[in-house]
Amino acid sequence: MNTPTPYGIWLVTRQEFRIRLRTGRWRWLLGGWVALLAIFTALLDLSVQTGYGFANDNARRGVPLFGILMLFVLGMVLVISPALTSQTINGDRERGTLATLQVTKLTPLEIALGKLLAGWGVGLVALALTLPFAGYAMANGGITIGRVAAVYGVVAILIGVVCAVSQALSALLARSITSALLSYLTVAALTIGTLISFALIAPLITEPHTQRDPDGYVYTYTVMRQDRVWWLLAPNPFVVVADAAPQVPPQITQRGDVVYVDDYDPLSMIGRGVRDLRRPPDYQYSSYTEQDRGEPVWPIGLAFNVLLGVGAVAVTAARLRTPSRRLSRGVRIA
Repeated sequence: MNTPTPYGIWLVTRQEFRIRLRTGRWRWLLGGWVALLAIFTALLDLSVQTGYGFANDNARRGVPLFGILMLFVLGMVLVISPALTSQTINGDRERGTLATLQVTKLTPLEIALGKLLAGWGVGLVALALTLPFAGYAMANGGITIGRVAAVYGVVAILIGVVCAVSQALSALLARSITSALLSYLTVAALTIGTLISFALIAPLITEPHTQRDPDGYVYTYTVMRQDRVWWLLAPNPFVVVADAAPQVPPQITQRGDVVYVDDYDPLSMIGRGVRDLRRPPDYQYSSYTEQDRGEPVWPIGLAFNVLLGVGAVAVTAARLRTPSRRLSRGVRIA
């Protein structure tokens, strides 16, 4: 049997779920996760009401509440996801249980996808448990079902990507502790590493710009070409989620001759900021409308992450082929 079948994938997934459920600790972990979300949401709601001035504005209070909550949820699931699959392959090798799957009619791709779906499924359960808190944010106004669906859909895909990469590292490395460590380093590279890379490289990409003022005086100054290095931020999961969320326009109020712009949605702030990086510097200091902003970044970032996950699954399947031509030193066969 060379072609993977849904039944073969389901067999592996069901076995993995049985092994995970047999431990019994998952109930306490999920309970602790819900308790953490409840405490965070309660404190966040109090902070939004008092610190951000939304105590008497129930029509918009859900916007910052939902945005900050989803950034917190994304950060937490990125921490949880590597632990779900970073030991699935080398851990089974150490226990001597992987060979029993490899000698069956199951293809390497079925084994890889089955184990991935099991870990991904646990991550999706953890994500689904956050829905009541997102519903609470919707009840406070300003949030549509379409916005919630878009954010949750992207977060679910990113969980799968992290699980796939962690599983590939588990297949490549002999020691489970090493694969777990490198999985967290990969997540750190996608989140913190992209920010550091952009902050270090962007000031180096400059060009002189000449401008003439109304009096005829010509002067030259240096402009950073951030529009040439914006792609460094595209793979960042926080950038992808924030830019993919339908943006909430800022509230503009005028008091006398002063115009106040209140941008109270963290997701929209990140999305608009990253899109502005794609604009050429000619627009940097001029007035512009929403239509003058740069193109969306999230399709490119999400495509990069999905390709990374697909490549990781291919690597895992290749490492599961039998007979294996080369094994790392100290790796048991059965």
